[in-house]
Amino acid sequence: MSLFSWCYTCIREDSILYGTDRRREGMGKRQKTILMTEGNIWKQILWFSIPLILGNLLQQMYNTMDSVIVGNFVGSDALAAVGASSSLLYLLIAFSTGAATGAGVVVAQLYGAGDREKVQDAVHTALGIAVVLGLILTVVGIAVSPQILVWMKTPEDIMDQSVEYLRVYFAGVVFNVIYNMAAGILNAVGNSKRSLMYLGVASFLNIGLDVFFIAVLKMGVAGAAIATDICQLISSILIVGFLMRVPDKYQVTLRKIRIHRHMAARIIQIGLPSGIQNMVISLSNVLVQTGVNGFGTNAVAGFSAYLKVDGFNILPVMSFSMAATTFTGQNYGAGKKDRVKKGMWVTLAMSIIYTVVTGVLLLTFAKPIISIFTSDTEVIAYGVLATKYFCPFYFFLGIMHSLAGTVRGTGRTIPPMVITLLALCVFRVIWVQFVVPGFETIRGIYVVYPLSWFIGAVMMIVYTWKGRWREEH
Repeated sequence: MSLFSWCYTCIREDSILYGTDRRREGMGKRQKTILMTEGNIWKQILWFSIPLILGNLLQQMYNTMDSVIVGNFVGSDALAAVGASSSLLYLLIAFSTGAATGAGVVVAQLYGAGDREKVQDAVHTALGIAVVLGLILTVVGIAVSPQILVWMKTPEDIMDQSVEYLRVYFAGVVFNVIYNMAAGILNAVGNSKRSLMYLGVASFLNIGLDVFFIAVLKMGVAGAAIATDICQLISSILIVGFLMRVPDKYQVTLRKIRIHRHMAARIIQIGLPSGIQNMVISLSNVLVQTGVNGFGTNAVAGFSAYLKVDGFNILPVMSFSMAATTFTGQNYGAGKKDRVKKGMWVTLAMSIIYTVVTGVLLLTFAKPIISIFTSDTEVIAYGVLATKYFCPFYFFLGIMHSLAGTVRGTGRTIPPMVITLLALCVFRVIWVQFVVPGFETIRGIYVVYPLSWFIGAVMMIVYTWKGRWREEH
């Protein structure tokens, strides 16, 4: 079966399944929403968080498999090349994720208001922006990657592989941008299960393609990037195909995809702060990666391996934070400030318990976990060392994001953003530029993470205690 035949089959089967669901639920009936203003608080927050956690973990698995298979079938140099490329990759696509956030907010507002014409304009404008941004990223990513990698002090022995990986990846990045924008549209109208389904298909397919291109065809890091590009193509086909068939206000017609000036301005206005925050955080990660690069290829590989593991811990915390925002928003709007406070404590407890448990597990099984990525003993040592600095202090990160999510739910978005940027960006940049040069080992890089989490947690605690975020505004 050809690739396109397989895609057609999936779309056709999906259409049949969706049609069955639609007949069951009634033509044009909206998906049920979750009302959190009554009932058991911890159950509501937990059950709302689970789909978010699953989606984030799938996304992380998607990104991790390249490193696992590359590290085992190509070697530590190739693993380091993929790792050295990741922070730059995230920096270049950060703004597009902000645009997706803006589009999601606009679509959600218009969909809730029942304005079909404006929903249509917003959906088609969003996809038009995605295509334009994707093409720009393709050109920019291919053109500037070598220069930026040099500026990042990427070790010479992995430079060629890093450039190769990035250029092949960016050749298909437009599909990633389209998928994220389409997923933002679906989430905005309450259909998060659909994007989760397609992400799951792409994640598991990516594993098979990684093995085929890397282990069988011996294509190295280029094979990893090609596998990712193909999966992004397929997931974008599936999700846009669904949007074209859905009998609702947000249905997509390909010939209608264009950028409506006023709608684009609205999307960018809302998405710009998120885009800027993403870019600034990504920039700080690039600078941290620059510091890591100075310690050599094995250090880059070990640090890269651990950061993939790190994502499985941090992303559920972010999901709890998002759940806190939704819970707080509903109850704050309903005037139930007592539930807002109780929800904050519940989310805080969940985040702390989760980070303590996973931190202990990661610390206990650090060596076998890092060994999944490589058999190189020096690379493993760098990864294991990272666990000793990261794992005991994850609860600070849980505190910071739980409180930030609660405050955002009241509409006070600026204070959490400022605190996040100060702790996770400004402090890290200053540390890497002025403190790290005084360290002879990579410990100077590792220690900045728990320190920045601690600073962010303290600042959020002080603001939550002293600030006027619960007052009407």
